[in-house]
Amino acid sequence: MASIGFIGSGHIGSQLARLAVAQGYDVVMSNSRGPETLDELIEDLGPHARAATSVEAATAGDLAVVTVPLRAIAEVPAEPLAGKVVIDTNNYYPARDGDIPELDNESTTTAEMLQRHLPTSKVVKAFNHLYAAELTTDGQPTGTPNRRALAVVGSDMDAIATVAALVDSFGFDPVTVIPLSEGWRIQRDTPGYLPRLTADELRAAMAQAKRYRDM
Repeated sequence: MASIGFIGSGHIGSQLARLAVAQGYDVVMSNSRGPETLDELIEDLGPHARAATSVEAATAGDLAVVTVPLRAIAEVPAEPLAGKVVIDTNNYYPARDGDIPELDNESTTTAEMLQRHLPTSKVVKAFNHLYAAELTTDGQPTGTPNRRALAVVGSDMDAIATVAALVDSFGFDPVTVIPLSEGWRIQRDTPGYLPRLTADELRAAMAQAKRYRDM
């Protein structure tokens, strides 16, 4: 895999792009305001980065990262992402996103919403339960004692393996969770959301997670 397309270039997207170029990936960055607004970020990322439209980023990426506000999911280009692994980094914050009934009643999750919009893509939830800045400060080499762990949630085992390898290369121990509907275990206000945890600690935290209605 040589190229990662970013649909969204905010705090999480830009930090993940920094990790990606450091690992030798080419990154294609996009946002809702147009490629011309990304000049500063592209200069910071260096020669392995370029700015594009969301359609161009989705088309160019061997893998894609969708890191846009929930209200913008419908604008994510579906056709160029067909058959590709797509990483969802989103979380639901009603104060920011507005009330979304199917998330309020917990009949679905943000990643499942994205999967529904991208029916032929392979959506994997990852990089959603730590502060964006920690993506580039907390990573450590494989095998480091007490290495921080990140959840990798999905239903397609090949896609999970692809994202888990990426998580590891970025400096974190991947903890696999299946299927995609179990992504609620690492959503806002659950025990594993935000604390720095090892793989065993993260598994225990997710096992203790409760639905919002049970909190």
